[in-house]
Amino acid sequence: MTAAIETRELSRRFKGHLAVDAVSMTVPDKAVYGFLGRNGAGKTTTLKMLLGLIRPSGGTAMVGGVDVARDRIGAARKVGALLEAHGFYGNLSGRENLDLTRSLLSLPKSEIDRVLEVVEMTEHARRRVSDYSLGMRQRLGLARAMLGAPPVLILDEPTNGLDPDGIADMRRFLRALPERTGATVLLSSHLLGEIEQTATHVGILSHGKLVLEGELGRLKADLAPEIAVQTDDAVRATALARALGFGVAPTGGGLVAMLKPGEDARTASAALNRALVEADIAVFSIGPRSRTLEGIYREVSPPSPAVPAGQSQPEIA
Repeated sequence: MTAAIETRELSRRFKGHLAVDAVSMTVPDKAVYGFLGRNGAGKTTTLKMLLGLIRPSGGTAMVGGVDVARDRIGAARKVGALLEAHGFYGNLSGRENLDLTRSLLSLPKSEIDRVLEVVEMTEHARRRVSDYSLGMRQRLGLARAMLGAPPVLILDEPTNGLDPDGIADMRRFLRALPERTGATVLLSSHLLGEIEQTATHVGILSHGKLVLEGELGRLKADLAPEIAVQTDDAVRATALARALGFGVAPTGGGLVAMLKPGEDARTASAALNRALVEADIAVFSIGPRSRTLEGIYREVSPPSPAVPAGQSQPEIA
């Protein structure tokens, strides 16, 4: 499969600290790639290297087939970016803001109409940006990133600060982007549920290393299945499940029994149910549970060590 973005052993060191450690990632052409990692994992540094904003200490980054370090201008023509700081002029209209970027890129004025239509902002284009909602500003930022029809879009937290309706609209929009425009989307977000509903592929960074990457559906299918159980005695049920050889994790007054790869979840559910009933433990519900992106994330990216009192634990970001 053709790669829109590809890095090999990409690294970045800051004053003795290895922020990005030999990351080799592949973003397939026309994918929506969810890029995940806690604060401090190296995610933002990686994005900046892909955009040519900082130079790597080692390794290579290719965007649209162009080596970023060797040809920053050529690589920049292949990518559009939406970062958290939009930098719009509030006293100008959306169209006027886009026209400033269009003129810098020496693009025809028709590009403005094209991108406004794609992000569904044509009817608001003549309003001042200071009157825009946050969702409208996000869409205008996307429009600016798409000027010139770059084959790669790098979007950092595009749903940040949006209300539930705005998040749902952005999810629908991003999911359809590759089909509508032919672009590949690298999407950075801390909202695991949104990534799960939007992305076709994921990459997870932990302490500067890429710990997991692949097609999301396949990653979920390849993981061992789980059985969710609710009983009247979670303590005894947990002990019994462990005695039967299940890995067990408590959850919401019940437990999750983890199977081995290749085990049939229905057969295992029936056996566990039978054992619980024979032990006189009332079973309220039992059955296979679909693996989630959050579950995958927790398995491959454990929390950072405990931090001193008064400091906060980094969030997923």
